[in-house]
This record gives sequence, C-alpha cells and structure tokens, in this order.
Amino acid sequence: MSDSVKVKLRDVRFRKLEDAVKEAEQLLVSGYIQHGKWTLGQICCHCREVQEFSLHGSPRWMSLFAFVRPLYRKALLPRLLRGESPIGMPTVPALVPAPDLDDQSEVEAFASSVDQLMHHPGEYFPHPGFGQLGREGLLELYTAHASHHFRFLEPCSAHRPEV
Repeated sequence: MSDSVKVKLRDVRFRKLEDAVKEAEQLLVSGYIQHGKWTLGQICCHCREVQEFSLHGSPRWMSLFAFVRPLYRKALLPRLLRGESPIGMPTVPALVPAPDLDDQSEVEAFASSVDQLMHHPGEYFPHPGFGQLGREGLLELYTAHASHHFRFLEPCSAHRPEV
C-alpha cells in the first residue's frame, strides 16, 4: 500500500479474542486484500508474540520502560480499548514479524496461543507497557489489539462465508 493512498479500513471490533481466531481462519478461506504493511501471517505472529508475554514474561529490556506505565495506562490504554489505536505508530523492532511467514502456520500458532491464554491456570505476567492488568484486563487489551491489526485486511467477498 502506498503511503500517499488513503484507504478506508474496516471497522473491526471483536467481542472476545476467540473471534479474532475465527476471523483469521475465515481470511485463510476467503483470501484477503492487504491494506497495510503486514500479511495475515505477520499479524497473527505479532499478536501471538505480544500476548505470550502474559504467559512467559517479557524480555528484561522491556522493563526499562516500566516508569512510563502509569502514563500509558492513563493516556493510551483507554484509547486502545475504545478502538482508537493510532495508525502509523512504529512497532518496537523486536516485535516486527519476519516478511516471509506462512499464513496457515501462523493462524494455527495464533489459535493455539489464544487457547493457552484462555485456559492459563496461573497468574499472568505484567504487560510491558501497561503493567498488571489481571486476566480480564489482558483479554480485553489483546482483543482490542487484534481488532486494530485485523482491520488492515479486507476479506475477498467472493469467497466470504455468509454470517
């Protein structure tokens, strides 16, 4: 997509994280038009890697920015949860997915990760940017995060199953 071309993105607001998995699986079947920099596989990989910090912890270098968590929680988190994620804000380079990922494999890995997150029996690690959010807070954040990224993919309507 050219930076000079403005495309109206889809209004995607998943109610729960499992809806993002269903959308990813449907996009595999229907095919999609990419309106951003990332493919379906890259989006699934990125969302998976970010949400897995809650299960396994984030890299130690991310805790260097813990002092800004209260500001992010107050200023940025409410916007994200309302579906007002900023477009064009650069992703931390360590979380930019490789360009040659396989959509099918990454959708499967994302689905597995969501399942693990939903059925995690223990405590969750703090989010690197927002700190301790608890299970429901994390699920709400990761659902909004997935909604943000999936709006850049438009299903090919000729193959889109009727809902």
